[in-house]
Amino acid sequence: MPTHVRSAVSATLPDFPWDKLTEHAARARTHAGGIVDLSVGTPVDPTPQLAQQALCDAADSPGYPVTIGRVETRQAIVDWLGRTCGVQGIGLDGVLPVIGSKELIGALPLHLGLGAGDLIVQPALAYPTYEVGAALVGAEIIATDSLTAIGPRTPALLWLNSPSNPTGRVLPVDHLKKVVDWCRERGVLLVSDECYIECAWDEDNLPVSVLHPDVCGDSHEGILTVHSLSKRSNLAGYRAAFVAGDPTVVAELLAVRKNLGLQMPDPQQKVMAAVLGDDAHVVEQHARYAARRRDLKAALEGAGFTVEHSEASLYLWTTREGEETSCWDLVEWFSERGILVAPGDFYGAAGRRHVRVAFTATDERVTAAVERLRAS
Repeated sequence: MPTHVRSAVSATLPDFPWDKLTEHAARARTHAGGIVDLSVGTPVDPTPQLAQQALCDAADSPGYPVTIGRVETRQAIVDWLGRTCGVQGIGLDGVLPVIGSKELIGALPLHLGLGAGDLIVQPALAYPTYEVGAALVGAEIIATDSLTAIGPRTPALLWLNSPSNPTGRVLPVDHLKKVVDWCRERGVLLVSDECYIECAWDEDNLPVSVLHPDVCGDSHEGILTVHSLSKRSNLAGYRAAFVAGDPTVVAELLAVRKNLGLQMPDPQQKVMAAVLGDDAHVVEQHARYAARRRDLKAALEGAGFTVEHSEASLYLWTTREGEETSCWDLVEWFSERGILVAPGDFYGAAGRRHVRVAFTATDERVTAAVERLRAS
């Protein structure tokens, strides 16, 4: 290590999981029909025209943006939370635009002053960045879906994720309320990652925000939610997201982020206000994903796979019968057919027999995957 690097922070972090897919991606690319990449789940459809126009209109932006965000952007967030998620009683001081949800999630323990000796709880199957955030500050992390498994210790932070990445599972209101009550009784900060809340496919099992009054009552104390515009508005490249909830916690995050210069660019803030005020493009994109999901799910089941949960999000959580089947066996099986999927153990040991199949590819690539699965 160079002498000017006192300690390697990267050595304390988990291995970057996607690097492990390199050889499987190379195998998939050798397929005569080309690779169908269903691994990462990146949006591929056009950014809505109203977003592009808002960006063009805001291109003349010579001054520094403010970390707290433009008033109209924060008001658009408040309005969206009320209209789409049924959130009541939240004001401008309870929302904060951020530079993509991953940045916020990974840095949240650091910005909250957590460190060695603190306990963070994440779901048994979880977005890997929760663990990265804990490792960055030297905190302990437990992966569990059971509150009793935590034991007598009091966590500093508990992550929820509904709809889930990777499984697409939706937690019912009663369960969410139980977790909120448990956290409040112990003074635990509850942070709910709700980035897929508009990507729901089961009308009888729709996701509910923890900020909804049926879950948290008439107070947002001790609760934060994280939302992203990447999927619902095809804005992954814009890094547009926000955090909302307890004004006291939001104020602390703002104070820290101001000192670090974590400011969402002004043009992106104006785009955020525009897309949050429009529901039509969301309905259109939802229909695209619904069709891709329908076709891929049928093809997977026809090829002998079982799709579990997956009632929301942009993924199909699937496995195949067989006592010795591992997620990497399945990754290899797909790659031999030119399809790249994500192994379940990227998200925790509980995923060792599953793979995550994204349906964010183009219609043409999804059709190619469907045809290959039918031919299996």
